[in-house]
Amino acid sequence: MCPHKGELKAKAPLFLTRLKTGILPRMTTCQFTPVLDQIDTLIKKSCIFLKGDLDEDQIELYSLSFSQAELLAARTVLASSEKNSNLSKIANYFVADVITSITQKFAVRPKTFGLQASELPDLERLQDFLSPAYISALGQHFLDNGLPESDVDEEKRIMRDTFRTFAEEVVMPLAEDIHRKDLLVPDEILEPLKRMGVFGLSIPERFGGLKPDTQEDSMGMVVVTEELSRGSLGAAGSLITRPEIMARALMEGGTEEQQAKWLPAIASGDTLCAVSVTEPNTGSDVASVALRATKTEGGWLLNGGKTWCTYAGAAGALLVLARTDKDIKPAHKGLSLFIVEKPAYKGHDFEYEQEQGGRMTGRSIPTLGYRGMHSYEMFYDNFFVPDDCLIGCEAGIGKGFYFTMRGFMGGRLQTAARACGLMRAAFEESKSYTQDRKVFGRSVASYPLSLAKLARMGALISASREFTAHVAGLMDQGLGQMEASLVKLFSCRAAEWVTREGVQLHGGMGYAEEVAVSRYFADARVLSIFEGAEETLAIRVVGKSLIDQARN
Repeated sequence: MCPHKGELKAKAPLFLTRLKTGILPRMTTCQFTPVLDQIDTLIKKSCIFLKGDLDEDQIELYSLSFSQAELLAARTVLASSEKNSNLSKIANYFVADVITSITQKFAVRPKTFGLQASELPDLERLQDFLSPAYISALGQHFLDNGLPESDVDEEKRIMRDTFRTFAEEVVMPLAEDIHRKDLLVPDEILEPLKRMGVFGLSIPERFGGLKPDTQEDSMGMVVVTEELSRGSLGAAGSLITRPEIMARALMEGGTEEQQAKWLPAIASGDTLCAVSVTEPNTGSDVASVALRATKTEGGWLLNGGKTWCTYAGAAGALLVLARTDKDIKPAHKGLSLFIVEKPAYKGHDFEYEQEQGGRMTGRSIPTLGYRGMHSYEMFYDNFFVPDDCLIGCEAGIGKGFYFTMRGFMGGRLQTAARACGLMRAAFEESKSYTQDRKVFGRSVASYPLSLAKLARMGALISASREFTAHVAGLMDQGLGQMEASLVKLFSCRAAEWVTREGVQLHGGMGYAEEVAVSRYFADARVLSIFEGAEETLAIRVVGKSLIDQARN
């Protein structure tokens, strides 16, 4: 048992001495944990207080879901710091900042959440870790030591080093040109990644992948994704997402014949994939998909439109969610999932006509960032799909929503890993630039405000990496469905802030296209939108789960 030892706030002279000698004050796990438990109770109490109407309670649920994401991130970092001393300074600041952030959300309007001001945590005890002196010291710590490495085993360390080298030597030299000219991922990146087995990270070894047959290995996917995303989000880090989603959907619902046909082709990279789920009028409301699949002799006819189908041109196989029953209630039980084959196209637009008369067209959508694979608006006109391309065949009719969600669960974790890699790139560029750049007679990095920015950037990145690794471990145990949504919420929001500050630390040059941080900033903006928009995740997934858990 760890007793509290009275007032935790240090005397100012002693505190400054500790800073100068590098001995920073530290709260232990058993001192932070009661406050985090108190916040956990407040979130549950708020969920019970709300009406439970996902539409009427949107504002409150959005806030509570992000609070839950911050809370779990804080618990994860705190637990990691007990095993990794390199995280201790970071954990003190990050956990104190999270407690303050959540408390302030409640304090602004406690009655909205059914709370009294007297129930909120006392923030006075945390001020040592949020003082300008402590934050500046943490910023200097990051300047001197860089970001701490995640604690991984030897196998994952080798994977990390291998793909880090590939990102630095192959991806980074090409990334700016791909972004500015809106090019397709070139063979110089694609072909070596195929040989390295990157498309088989989520596919069991018996099908030619890298994942062990007897267990999950989400951490391998996380490590590789992070390193490739550090090189380029659009031209490397996101190449794994579509194979991840399609492979998990096939493993969840595909027949033995379908798995044997498609998984080896995906693992080798011989068949590139795209996911055709989102529609213009439904967005993240997957259950409302309207593209029709009508039964015909020997298969199905697809009719309707899709949008934001990334990599659809180059892909040889599309994972298409379609409505096979328009009358069944609830609506999500009328959806089925198909694998649709097509020729590969390298252009921004394509048109494919079948011998049977069916037609598929695609038009790439110009985007702010996330360039390299192109995102397409799709249209299917009496496009024929054979029966054996319905995942699960006859047994899979009406189960497409569930197969899709299983795939997206991995995609959300992978998106968090992408955010981590992108943030690391922005931090490293900013660290280097601010140390070299001189203003008013001293380096930008030496100013307290710059140190404060670097401190928070480093803390958010470290927390996101630990959180992502934690959720990967849960998923390998068959758990972590809500946590995958939480880590996506947290890490993607963090990436927007980190890349924004990266631009700001570069000053005017940060706004120039020739400087990499401008690309990181543009790319980061998409993270909170795809793989489930943050509003949908916060309200319909996390918010609903929080209410259900609090009331059961």
